[in-house]
Amino acid sequence: MSDDPKKRILTLRDEIHFHNDRYYRDDDPVVTDAEYDALMRELRELEEAHPELVTPDSPTQRVGAKPLESFKQAPHRIPMLSLSNVNSPEEFNEFHQRILKSLDEDVSVPFVVEPKMDGVAVELVYENGVFTVGSTRGDGVVGEDITENLKTIHQIPLAISGDTKAVPSLLEVRGEVYMPTEKFRQLNERRDENGEPPFANPRNAAAGSLRQLDSKITAKRPLRVFCYGVGTVEGEAFATHKDVLDALSAWGLPVNGLIEVMNDPGDVISYHNRLEETRDDLPYEIDGVVVKVNDLTLQRTLGETSRAPRWATAYKFKSRREQTIIRDIIVNVGRTGTLTPTAILEPVSVGGVTVSRASLHNQDEIDKKDIRIGDTVVVERAGDVIPYVVRSLPEKRTGAEKEFHIPDTCPVCGGDVIRLPGESAYRCVNVSCPARLKESVFHFASKHAMNIDGLGEKLIDQVVDKGMVKDFADLYGMTEKQWADLDRMAEKSAANIVSALEKSKHVTLSRFIHALGIRLVGEHTADILARNFISLERLMETPEDELVKIHEIGPEVAQSVVGFFSEEKNRELIKKLFEQGLSPESPESASTGALSGKVFVITGTLSSLTRDEAKEKIQVLGGRATSSVSKNTDYVISGENPGSKLDRAKELGVPVLTEDEFTALLTEATG
Repeated sequence: MSDDPKKRILTLRDEIHFHNDRYYRDDDPVVTDAEYDALMRELRELEEAHPELVTPDSPTQRVGAKPLESFKQAPHRIPMLSLSNVNSPEEFNEFHQRILKSLDEDVSVPFVVEPKMDGVAVELVYENGVFTVGSTRGDGVVGEDITENLKTIHQIPLAISGDTKAVPSLLEVRGEVYMPTEKFRQLNERRDENGEPPFANPRNAAAGSLRQLDSKITAKRPLRVFCYGVGTVEGEAFATHKDVLDALSAWGLPVNGLIEVMNDPGDVISYHNRLEETRDDLPYEIDGVVVKVNDLTLQRTLGETSRAPRWATAYKFKSRREQTIIRDIIVNVGRTGTLTPTAILEPVSVGGVTVSRASLHNQDEIDKKDIRIGDTVVVERAGDVIPYVVRSLPEKRTGAEKEFHIPDTCPVCGGDVIRLPGESAYRCVNVSCPARLKESVFHFASKHAMNIDGLGEKLIDQVVDKGMVKDFADLYGMTEKQWADLDRMAEKSAANIVSALEKSKHVTLSRFIHALGIRLVGEHTADILARNFISLERLMETPEDELVKIHEIGPEVAQSVVGFFSEEKNRELIKKLFEQGLSPESPESASTGALSGKVFVITGTLSSLTRDEAKEKIQVLGGRATSSVSKNTDYVISGENPGSKLDRAKELGVPVLTEDEFTALLTEATG
């Protein structure tokens, strides 16, 4: 290790930048969280001792500014225009013909096509390669300066260099900030655990995160970005839009891997249809495709209107928003006692799926949106996100609508309902409330926890109502005959439940921690705890001051974890589960597995097992299942109706396994 502080600081920065790229860009980390935190800690200490050596592109500068009182204005040198929309093949062909007519061309004009991200448009300004200003789109002419918040997104380089292409003296990059759907689900899960209102959809979550006056809050949000174009560029000239994208990628800026150049308008329509069919397989939300003339000279010839360029359009997917009527509002009681209002809707087809109920989140949301029983409302469904009510339509009221308020007593047990200071949630305070037990058992058995196939709400209702299950461990003590004696249960179904329970005994430690239902500990936090403690016994004995030293574990989470394991009834429950034969698989034993270090991506539908089951088998054997294909991916597993990930794998030369080949690999790996 160098004794020269400047040399050591430069070495640490290079190491941290490398590890950030492996984690955030390639989804392939090569160090543990603890090792990464140690590097960051050493760099901070050196920079604090030598403040004259701190530079804007240091990793420590991603979060460090004091909270703002308000956002400053940030004018755009070149306006960030909106896009015109087309909604059908006929409308797209009309757009294409207008371009040909304007250019007096008889042949097709090459287009660049890309997914239309459902996120927040931003501009990143680099001066002499250093990120200086980041802003929102605003009204297209003037945005808000959110530089400190954008610095927290690790995909955005604080400085760019040109190994293969010189960096312009001034570069304005346009991009879209988004939140991956799985990260969004985990964030909402943590907010629900914390009694905070969930975000309605990933776009709202991204927008709300970027508008935080305290960048430390933004830093806790799992934001990502794709760059799709440029504004002003000084010191570099491009011939095509694809050249622009290639340059951005060469400078280390993230560019979507699904972008293609097409000469035939029919190919554009096929690309649109393919993405619409596979959109739910993508790890982020899209609502269409963007089509741009590739030749920049032709772009300049076509020009712009006051609102949108004539050389580009958004070819939208079918709407996932529809109007319907709220017939009633009911209240569900969760495992932490939270009362959640749910709208019972006149059934309506939204994006091809019939929706009959939608979350209203909490009383504050109902009041803010002025939602009443009998209202005509706009409902949205996006990906795997629970449908929600976007807004009411007061202009359609008849006068018969009724206001709604969360009741003062629990609708299940009649216990008192309270609202704690600083929380939006109303909670039932009765710890013996049957609804809380039912929700706890349902969470324990759910797909992302113990994954007990077939154990749904109706079965849980029966076993709790009959007093057969008073905690999780009681599930494993039930005989096949007891299951078969329940309403609408045949012997085969009972045997399947017993088999699923037996199978669930061999679960990863992170899933087991998540399944316990510790307040503030969602799927992501459970994974962090499992990787840092290896065994449940070690975690159970760890004090708060040790827990808070772990990256992403704050004081509230640490207090909740210690409090949970301090409760004797919880320790007895865990002992009872272990006596029933549960054996959580620790990450330590998985790290020496036959697939250790291998990275897998799954695309399409598997017939012999679910995607989550496949991921768990990979993880137990030491491998990792990620959501995007990169040069660091070892295998892509291709099921029925594979999406664009298969094309990406072929493009990068990544080996592709059929389901049978994957099964054979697992068999070989398990000996």
